[in-house]
Order: sequence, then structure tokens, then C-alpha cells
Amino acid sequence: MRYTQSTLDKLNALVEESGYILRYERGTFQSGYCILENKKVVVLNKFLQVEGRINTLLELIPQLDFDSDSLSEESKKLYMDIVSRLEAQANGDQ
Repeated sequence: MRYTQSTLDKLNALVEESGYILRYERGTFQSGYCILENKKVVVLNKFLQVEGRINTLLELIPQLDFDSDSLSEESKKLYMDIVSRLEAQANGDQ
């Protein structure tokens, strides 16, 4: 996956289409993000560069609770790509 603003925009759209509000704010996040489940809000560290934001979202997206059927075709494809990469990494680490 490329570390470009376009990729970041697609990941942002995926999170927002899933019903979550995505905010970039300052804070002391150990992992670079914070999830407020009851309000469906995701807060990312605003001081992260594009590469850090993309990596954080790639780590975060599989943890979110949403229905992939409600996504647009482009977002659904991106979501499935992220999940398959995560599974491949998990299988490779064993």
C-alpha cells in the first residue's frame, strides 16, 4: 500500500462510511489513536505524518465494529484488502 494523501483519504472515507466520526486531535495516545465505542468516535494523533496516520488506520480498521455490506464498492474492496493483509500477517507470524 502506498503512503500517499490519496490512500489516507480513502482510509478516512472507509472509517466515516462505517458510521464512525474520525477526528485528528492532540493527545497522549500510546498507540496513536483512541476509540470511543459508545459514541463511535475515533481520535487520531494529529501530529502523525501521512505514513503514521495510514499505519495507524490500517491497525485500527479491523478493530472497528461495522457492517461491510453498508460500504461503497471501493471502500468494501479496500476493507477486504486490509483484512486479508492482516490475516496473511497473522498466518506468517505463526
